[in-house]
Amino acid sequence: MEQLTKRVLAGLSRVPADNRFVVGIVGFPGAGKSTLSGGLVDALNQVLPAGQRAQIVPMDGYHLPNESLDRLGLRSLKGIPDTFDPVGFIELLKKVRRSPAQTLFAPAFDRSIDGSIPDALRISADVKVIVTEGNYLLLDQDKWREIAELLDDSWFLDASIEIIRPRLIERHVEGGRSLDAAIAKVESTDIPNACLIEKTRSRARALVKAIPNSGPGGAFQYEISEQ
Repeated sequence: MEQLTKRVLAGLSRVPADNRFVVGIVGFPGAGKSTLSGGLVDALNQVLPAGQRAQIVPMDGYHLPNESLDRLGLRSLKGIPDTFDPVGFIELLKKVRRSPAQTLFAPAFDRSIDGSIPDALRISADVKVIVTEGNYLLLDQDKWREIAELLDDSWFLDASIEIIRPRLIERHVEGGRSLDAAIAKVESTDIPNACLIEKTRSRARALVKAIPNSGPGGAFQYEISEQ
């Protein structure tokens, strides 16, 4: 994590003192984006100067409400790009940049209710580093295209279909689906999404690899390299 932390600190040092630095972490569903983001924020908050913090602001809070998905006939495909509100997410990123001294609020996705909670995340003025993670931050389509321009740095978390498939099946089973329904969801939505996300890999500024860590200090070590 030290290599990643140093990269963010170096990036932060290059922006005006009162600005925020935004790093986006992209990857397949089940690749470990949340684990990486959490570890990065914890590490940053140990080394940032007094009065400055890092915070996670995931894209998942911008899932469309289930009621809207039902009207659109997309509930069974929840997780594809059309089931998100990219315009709302883009507006948040613009506010993050436009009003660095202002306290902002963002929605958060709660898996226990399979829905977003409005204004669940409070982004105070002392937050100088925002780590946002999501599947489609680098998607080169329609409204999504604007997101990449609002990121100061972007990382693609390397993974494979073979790695994510069992993780995703387990996730869906833990969420209440039967094993057969979990497998069907993975094959109908998650794997096609991963194939779409793979096409955005080249748009990331750096590639991150997670390496299992058998020693103390966490489940993974991370290596980052420029693309």
